[in-house]
Amino acid sequence: MILRIKLALVGFGLLTLIAAASAQNTYIPYELGGDNYYAMYGGPDLSASISGTDEFERGDTVSLYVDLTNYGRIMGFKEDKTPKDPKEFALAAAELQEEYKKPTALGITANLFSASPQIEVKSGDQVIQSLKSGDKTQSPLKFTIKIGEHAPAGDYPLSLNLSYDYQDNARVQASKLVTSGSAPTLANYQVSYIYQKANQTVPLAIMVKRKADFLITSSKGSLSAGAKKAEVQATYKNIGEDPVKDAIARLSIFKPFSSTDDQAFIGTLAPGEEKTVAFRLDVDSDATPKEYGINSEIKYTDINGDSVISESIKIPVAVKAASASLLMPAVAILLIVAIVGGYLYRRKLKRN
Repeated sequence: MILRIKLALVGFGLLTLIAAASAQNTYIPYELGGDNYYAMYGGPDLSASISGTDEFERGDTVSLYVDLTNYGRIMGFKEDKTPKDPKEFALAAAELQEEYKKPTALGITANLFSASPQIEVKSGDQVIQSLKSGDKTQSPLKFTIKIGEHAPAGDYPLSLNLSYDYQDNARVQASKLVTSGSAPTLANYQVSYIYQKANQTVPLAIMVKRKADFLITSSKGSLSAGAKKAEVQATYKNIGEDPVKDAIARLSIFKPFSSTDDQAFIGTLAPGEEKTVAFRLDVDSDATPKEYGINSEIKYTDINGDSVISESIKIPVAVKAASASLLMPAVAILLIVAIVGGYLYRRKLKRN
């Protein structure tokens, strides 16, 4: 069979013929015509790898870049029809060239999926027009992912779901072989293609870095409008993987609060350990009674000796209306002053 193909190539100059032929590259034809000389085995085989870093910080929204490579190839073929004359030899050789396109992936759609609630994929599908056998994407696919604010350190698996079309078969036909001129030509040469859909799932993984991380597990404080140096307590817990030292909790004060004591020393805090600190706040007299959240942060020294500032952590604080116990004495004093003043005024009138 191979000998017959070689003879045809030599005898008819088919490289020129194929280049000169006017092929009908219908993507998915409604009707298949022509002859089928070969059936090929194989197809696309897509692989994915992360381009650049795969290590990220918890709480970040980042871009993940992914390269695709097509390792598909032809695994073998069989002869479905034996050519018998020069025209059929020419058609068989032309079809063989078309059949070698089978490993090309067409219209690739890539979707990134995370089964972990700690990793959220924010971007949609990515589309690639085609990827030939042995080729890699010219530029990486870009996906946006959000990592949970308190995601534990470690590896997180991802799935890259790929769907694409590929050429499953080709059929060729021509009205005749024209041998006049410098090279033979297939007159009215046409190619019909049939395509199949395929799906692949490629595993990927990212890593969330080790780091200290903090939560407020409890808070306590009785604040009211007009209060001075009222104590607020907050318990900080290190829920991360690394210990810290020289930790200081500090507040970001806003109205209706003010303070000259808005920092508290924590010191060392090992993973899983918690400590309670106290702040003192003044509250404006016209403060609206409601629930507030006061922003705090922890400045600390990490295991590498670097100074780090944590993400903002809110301390829940309730402000109540001014206490009646403060108002009553003031009202009583005003009443007494009014009564005494009235008595003295009447006494003066009697003397006159």
